[in-house]
Amino acid sequence: MSTLWSRALEQLATELPEQQFNTWIRPLPPAEVSEQDGTPLVSVRVPNRFILDWVRTQYSARLEAILTELSGQPIRLELALALRPAATARPGAVMPTRALPPNSQAAVQAAQAASQQLNSLSTGPATPVQLAPTRGHPQVMGLNPALTFDTLVPGRANQMARTAALHVAGAPGQMYNPLFIYGGVGLGKTHLMNAVGNALLADKPDARILYLHAEQFISDVVKNYQRKTFDELKAKYHQLDLLLIDDVQFFAGKDRTQEEFFNAFEALLAKKAHIIMTSDTYPKGLVNIDERLTSRFDAGLTVAIEPPELEMRVAILIKKAAQEGIDMPEDVAFFVAKNVRANVRELEGALRKVLAFAKFSHKEITINLAREALKDLLSIQNRQISVENIQKTVADFYKIKVADMYSKKRPASIARPRQIAMYLAKELTQKSLPEIGELFGGRDHTTVLHACRKIAGDRSKDTELNQQLHVLEQTLKG
Repeated sequence: MSTLWSRALEQLATELPEQQFNTWIRPLPPAEVSEQDGTPLVSVRVPNRFILDWVRTQYSARLEAILTELSGQPIRLELALALRPAATARPGAVMPTRALPPNSQAAVQAAQAASQQLNSLSTGPATPVQLAPTRGHPQVMGLNPALTFDTLVPGRANQMARTAALHVAGAPGQMYNPLFIYGGVGLGKTHLMNAVGNALLADKPDARILYLHAEQFISDVVKNYQRKTFDELKAKYHQLDLLLIDDVQFFAGKDRTQEEFFNAFEALLAKKAHIIMTSDTYPKGLVNIDERLTSRFDAGLTVAIEPPELEMRVAILIKKAAQEGIDMPEDVAFFVAKNVRANVRELEGALRKVLAFAKFSHKEITINLAREALKDLLSIQNRQISVENIQKTVADFYKIKVADMYSKKRPASIARPRQIAMYLAKELTQKSLPEIGELFGGRDHTTVLHACRKIAGDRSKDTELNQQLHVLEQTLKG
């Protein structure tokens, strides 16, 4: 029995992907084996609530089965929180986090696929914000208390980023440092960063946390450069426990800013503070950024947030409407979600239009009402996104001729963009597969289907392709 836990972990390690095992299972402390009511009990004290919730949901059943199998008798596995360390705990010690909100179990279950491939949703500003101390926490600047894990709608589009953020919130300064989150505008990068900050603040009220937009950092550098007060800059940034910085692509071409950020970056990592950054592209895709910075951005964990899939968009609409005290009919949510695909910010804007239209017209929320409320948006979309427009946009992006979209040429430099255009036509228009095939030089619908499946599969594995598709989708959606 003394080696039961270690043997169970050895077996589980053969069943799980290495990164998954190293992230969630290996850090668990040794188990205590005892007996309760005649049944052997294996107790594990988990360091914080986030890890407890995830391990219990994802792995406890399998662990209990392995323990029973190895011992030859029923074994009960008990996972519980470790006792909170005293206030005098050594610097850098992991502090247990607050309990997850009541609906967290459903959120974790919705993100189960993330446990198989560990590598939101926000209306957060894309422009610089005026930083102010968080109420009651003078050492915390810029955090939005409304942007938490509880208000984040989980789904396939953000599950890897959300899982990584939960891990950082539970054990800041350890794994995934820095955490680099990238994706298009309005997809929830800001929300996710603030959620980590708010979770840490709830657990450790004296934590020094700063959220800001990259342009605010640039402004601070310029101001201190003019005043020759770089000690003030270091005092502000080098002593943090958590730095959350939005849109680091704005550092492009600003050498002095990059130099100061590099210094702050190194100082924070040296003291095991955590850094979370967002960008519109992955680190190696950043232009006019010093290579020593991009290499450091890429040294922790880089995760993408993608445009939400249909089911996730529906869930967002229903939840946001509920927050306004309104019961959104599911058929209406599906109608809006099918027609607004670009990002969460646009989705929430569409929802506000529908709710306002219903309120002012004193009518029930129906598909016809939603169609009337969004008629301008739907008209613009129908006018802009056509197969012909997709073909021209993709051809321009990959520097081939539009005529190559219809031709029988098959070199990779042409075939690949043609497949991408077919994929986008299927995703962004209402055309059927035969109709799309006809518009691509009379190709059979099975050719279009193969192209769509090929690009969709490659997108999930190829970071560069995924980013290119993001750019094309944003361009086509205006």
